[in-house]
Amino acid sequence: MGIFLSGGGSNMRALVADMTGDHPARPALVFSNNADAGGIAWAKGQGIATAVVDHRPFGNDRPAFEAAINAVLAPHALDIICLAGFMRVLTKGFVSGWQGRMINIHPSLLPKYRGLNTHTRALAAGDCEAGCTVHEVTAELDEGPLLGQARVPVEAGDTPADLAARVLVQEHILYPMVLRRFAAGDKTPIYLR
Repeated sequence: MGIFLSGGGSNMRALVADMTGDHPARPALVFSNNADAGGIAWAKGQGIATAVVDHRPFGNDRPAFEAAINAVLAPHALDIICLAGFMRVLTKGFVSGWQGRMINIHPSLLPKYRGLNTHTRALAAGDCEAGCTVHEVTAELDEGPLLGQARVPVEAGDTPADLAARVLVQEHILYPMVLRRFAAGDKTPIYLR
């Protein structure tokens, strides 16, 4: 089973590190819309195929950008897309072609704090805990079915960076666990504390 990984950051590396032995999937392609993304050079060094489609030449034409992405994906016979730090909103047209086969990690306890600045928003709200969520990607931003969540306490004096660092540790645990199950056909949510 071939996996497409986007974003190129530390979550992508955690997924790749877990895809060994009896894991039902293997990394087939690492993709970014930024040629300078650190994950692209890292993936090349690991012998994983890479691709870049810069979104900027497409301006506001998201369907054309996504058509270019699909053209890059086609030769790789991919089964699942894992978004990890891909900061472009995908259209319904793109998402529908991958429905049920695309997952994402988000740095909040969805349905709280969809979108950006999740840690700042959690602190401003006075939340006593925060965390991350892995979910299926649907046409609605950060609204797909939950596949897993991990929680961390909000500590007195936390800054958004402090909270982000603790949540990221849990992201590196949760996302590989969810992908392993998802690739085996199990969509039962995982909840970590």
